Amino acid sequence: MSEHPEELLATRRFRVVRHRLAGPDGRELVRDTVQHPGAVAILPLVGDDQVCLIRNYRIAVGKTLIELPAGTLEPDEDPAVTAYRELIEETGYRADSIEKLREFTMSPGILNERMYLFLAQGLTAGPTALEAGEEIDSLIVSWSDAMRMVYDGTIEDAKTLVGLMHYDHLRSRQ
Repeated sequence: MSEHPEELLATRRFRVVRHRLAGPDGRELVRDTVQHPGAVAILPLVGDDQVCLIRNYRIAVGKTLIELPAGTLEPDEDPAVTAYRELIEETGYRADSIEKLREFTMSPGILNERMYLFLAQGLTAGPTALEAGEEIDSLIVSWSDAMRMVYDGTIEDAKTLVGLMHYDHLRSRQ
């Protein structure tokens, strides 16, 4: 990375930064990146063979996607705390246990966002606490239906694909 990155844009959730580096041939390379505080995705298991997904309108793609509940870390917030908070906000479920399954990067060619995937179990239903402007509905499906949606293209969201496929692999090893 460059020693003195230039901030091009700062928003509440991310920053756009320009980096100037020396290329292998000595010429200057300019790269713009999105700096993000990180986020969580939660895989909420409902009973023995169901998962709670959400329908979430995403303005960036102009449509409603089927996703795992997720959210951005607050400054200095432990990802497990974020996971518990976002699960309640988006689905209304409270979890007896939240277990980190893995971490991954979302789109490292342009974005430094670190995603933390959590498994939520022992769920108790309750009211949601959606943020202003969020258009989110819960969608409870069987595990086999969730995997069908992964493979037939119904689910397009990367974090949801990673989360469901990773947990499906773990399930198959039990």
